[in-house]
Amino acid sequence: KMDVQCWALSGHHRPHFCSEKKKATMKTCIAASLVASAAAFAPAPKQAATTVLSASPFADKLGAQAPLGFFDPLGLLKNGDEETFERLRYLELKHGRVAQLAFLGNIVVLNGIRFPGMLSPSEGLAFADMPSHGLEALSKVPQDGINQMLGFIFFMEVGMTSVLNSGVGEFKGDFTSVFDFGWDNYDEATKLKKRRIELNNGRAAMMGITGLIVHENIGNLDSMPIISLGH
Repeated sequence: KMDVQCWALSGHHRPHFCSEKKKATMKTCIAASLVASAAAFAPAPKQAATTVLSASPFADKLGAQAPLGFFDPLGLLKNGDEETFERLRYLELKHGRVAQLAFLGNIVVLNGIRFPGMLSPSEGLAFADMPSHGLEALSKVPQDGINQMLGFIFFMEVGMTSVLNSGVGEFKGDFTSVFDFGWDNYDEATKLKKRRIELNNGRAAMMGITGLIVHENIGNLDSMPIISLGH
């Protein structure tokens, strides 16, 4: 069967003939070239982001709880081991206990409650004469009183360290061998619950005593709503 001829003019206006088959092949090549060119400029397909979060080995430890979970913004436990974790947990527990006493002491004094009697008989200084603000009151304590406080802190540190080194207690910071209020009567779930409560209260108290110190230095401590009685 004869191919149907088509007429085309070249650039020199000389007649050339091409078959329909060649014309179809040329169109196919042109179309393929266009598709390839378009594909070259098309954006590469985005791969699904696969972020692998390496869970900390301490993420399920006591204290890693809602809403922050395991919270270590300074990376203190990035390369830490179990011993490091237990030491930092004990320090947090101890600081929380001190902060609770400090916060409660500030609130009691700010609400006008004082010990009876004299703070320093030799200097004629009564407890009732002391300022209500913590740092200001500390600056009024005689040097002998400061020495007594430092001695008490030293005694407490030595005593707690000796208890820790004795291996007595279920965890670091467990002083129920010295002060037992029925701890052994609780089951394990209740013990964990109470330890979580103590940690949270300590964390809140550390923020609270820091806030009191800041507001005392700013000068608006007396305007705080929590301070309302006898002051």
